[in-house]
Amino acid sequence: MRLLALLLLVLATAPALSAQSGSDSDADRLARLLTEFLEGAAAGDVATHDRFWDDDLVYTSSSGSRFGKAELMAGLSAPDASDSNRTSYSAEQVVIRLYGPMAVVTFRLVAATETPDGIAYQRFWNSGTFRKRGGVWRVVNWQATRIPE
Repeated sequence: MRLLALLLLVLATAPALSAQSGSDSDADRLARLLTEFLEGAAAGDVATHDRFWDDDLVYTSSSGSRFGKAELMAGLSAPDASDSNRTSYSAEQVVIRLYGPMAVVTFRLVAATETPDGIAYQRFWNSGTFRKRGGVWRVVNWQATRIPE
């Protein structure tokens, strides 16, 4: 469950993605991939996770835990529909940098959770390193860092 909470912090709807350097077509593909991932992951779609994360993934969570794709996939479960505390996600300051068959995507994740007392916000810096192999982009490294209040 803790892993799911950490993964949900990665989820966001990317309102605007900007590309710096490199091919627009690859930047466009990465922007679409990120958007599709965030939408699918928010819905608890395991297939979306499987397509997004590379088998060689190294994921470092905001709590300092480090794990690979197998552990990440084993910890997935659908969102609990009975949970009264709904969380929405948004991405700010999204930048895509291309380096040939590698790319780095960075953004600030905002998690807004509806609670009985109002909306509680959490913010995280996220960075992902993508590798293009066989024409397919997948994440090989992900880092999430909690931004202090």
